[in-house]
Amino acid sequence: MGFIVTNPSLPSRAAVRFYNKRGTAEQWIKEGKQAVKMTRLSCHRFRANEVRLWLSVIAYNLGNLWRRLVLPKKIDRWSLTSLQQRLVKTGGRLVKHARYYWLLLAEGHLTRRVCAAILRRIWALPLPVG
Repeated sequence: MGFIVTNPSLPSRAAVRFYNKRGTAEQWIKEGKQAVKMTRLSCHRFRANEVRLWLSVIAYNLGNLWRRLVLPKKIDRWSLTSLQQRLVKTGGRLVKHARYYWLLLAEGHLTRRVCAAILRRIWALPLPVG
């Protein structure tokens, strides 16, 4: 239970809907700040900061696209920070043999089943037309 104190003269359902959407947007902003460091604009020139912000937005959008399209249902609700720490920053070792390479990953959250499910969903995506 909670209270909303507001100035706009909206019907109660519309006011609750508006503030729920606002809260969701603030969560997305918070996630962008934490996962892809959107607010780290420490360059001396405006143009460099602009490029850095654009790269952060692209990284955020790619992370969301990845989460929505290819992650298994079991983990598709993880935050981008969790995905980054548990899947992307997984330790591993590349072993070279005479004719091939083996990528040996530490098995924590990125198990063989999760990796196989991600690859199956990637292969199931439709190819772009054009």
